[in-house]
Formats: sequence, structure tokens, C-alpha cells
Amino acid sequence: MSEKNFLSQSYNLETQDDTLAHYEAWAETYDQELSENDYAQPQRCAAALANHIDKRDIRILDIGCGTGLSGVALKNLGFSNIEGCDFSSLMIEKAKDTNVYQRLFEADINKKLEIETETYDAAVAVGVLSFAHVRTDALREMLRIIKTGGLLVIGLNEKYWSHDKVGEKLEKLSQEQVLEVLSQEYGDHLPGTGLGGWVATIKKRH
Repeated sequence: MSEKNFLSQSYNLETQDDTLAHYEAWAETYDQELSENDYAQPQRCAAALANHIDKRDIRILDIGCGTGLSGVALKNLGFSNIEGCDFSSLMIEKAKDTNVYQRLFEADINKKLEIETETYDAAVAVGVLSFAHVRTDALREMLRIIKTGGLLVIGLNEKYWSHDKVGEKLEKLSQEQVLEVLSQEYGDHLPGTGLGGWVATIKKRH
């Protein structure tokens, strides 16, 4: 097991400063601890995107890419044009070692991104929406940088899904014609801890 259990602490963070410090300290052992608990979301989210898109050369942004687990999962399913961003510079340094990203850069998704509107064909946000991380309100900013008709796949744990009423917020945005929910599935998140999670595939309407 990891010398320090960062995973259990990640659900007790209260501020963005706490979150940044936590992930900077966790960067070195992040992959090890998540693999020990069979982290399922990167593969689930990559599969969800692949189920709705035939082309594999589309331009994808991995939002909150961390050490690159989600990028690797996308690459393993044939996606080849992947960029990544994260709040933590140390996480980005680890992601570089995967050699799956065309570009990596620092970004705070809770704020307006320095990215042109409708830049990407698709985006994934795996384990990003969570307590003291990124709130569901950031979905609008994620959608802004995706082309009309493009896809956003989000994967998050069941605790935050319920707490922040994510399903209800997606429904509200759907009623506003902002997006269309193509799929919404409950399944594994971190089986090693008994924690389940949701994966939602969203199409940008306008």
C-alpha cells in the first residue's frame, strides 16, 4: 500500500488551496494508490466517448488530466489527438511521462479558460467534479470550449453526484437546450473502496 493514504483524504478537502496542496503532494504516488483500488472511471469514460464517436483523430481536451490516466485510456481506444490541462503543475509533469498528449497546460476550470470558444471536438472530465475541486457550475465553461454538436464525458463519484444534484442540473441544462444527455450510467468508480460512480455523455446543443 502507499506510504500515505491520500485517497481517503481527497474527500475531506474544503478549499481550492487545500486541493492544490493535496494533489501536488500526491502526484508521485497517485497512480499507484488508484491502481490499488481498481480506479475504473478513466476506462469507463473513454469507452463512453468511443461508443458515440467513430472518428479517432478528433481533437480532445482531457480536463483535469492529473497524471494522465484518462489520456492513456483514450489512447488505448485509438484516440490520437489529445491535449490535457490540470490545476497542478506537478501532476502535469507526471502526465508528460505518458507520451499520449499533444499539449499539456495549467488551467483552473473554476475560472474562465484561456481557450477560444468551440476549440475542441470533445472533452472528458474524469474525477474532476467533486467537493473542493470543480463544481457542477463549471459545465457551462467546459461546453463553451467544445464545438456545437461536440461531446463532453464526465465521470464522478456517487457521493458528489448526489450531493450536488448533478443529474438534476443536467436535466435543467437540457431543458434550456444547452445540452443533450446521450447516456447516463451508474457503475464502478473505485471498486477497491466500494465507491460507485456515474458517467454521463453530453452533446453540446449551442
